[in-house]
Amino acid sequence: MKKLMLLILSIALFFGMLIQKVEAQASITAQAFAEVIEGLTATETSQLNFGRFAPNNQGGQVHISPQGVRNATGSLALGGGAFNPASFYLTGQTGASFSITLPSVASVLTNVSSSKTMLVSQWESIPPPGLDSGVLEGGSLAVNVGATLTVGSMDDNPVGIYTGTYSIVFAYN
Repeated sequence: MKKLMLLILSIALFFGMLIQKVEAQASITAQAFAEVIEGLTATETSQLNFGRFAPNNQGGQVHISPQGVRNATGSLALGGGAFNPASFYLTGQTGASFSITLPSVASVLTNVSSSKTMLVSQWESIPPPGLDSGVLEGGSLAVNVGATLTVGSMDDNPVGIYTGTYSIVFAYN
């Protein structure tokens, strides 16, 4: 009987510990932090200009590097006149890092008189595109963008001025 009483008492004590309520609490007031920074802006300071050229029988490509070097492949004859990469002036928070996203598809340039088209592709930039493209030292930075223009024959791309648009995304990291 003594053993039975000891067993019942042990079981009651065990369940009593399980049922026991914890009534201790802790409370704290914590800090939160946020910082508003200057917005990132991009201004086009120079338009992408492939310059003057003449397509022969088969056409070809005109390439403008971000450094401003122009060359042609295929049956194109480069002409005189101005040519240059696109240039953008970024301003924003000093020391902030940013990314550049260049077009992922070709952009179309259309002849304003005949509606014939050429394609711009193979985009490149300085600084290079990607998640860690650069840092806004002093709150600003110039970005140059080059690309390749694919030109058809004189029948495909007759004389005239060709224009079009493209989108580049500059974003804080």
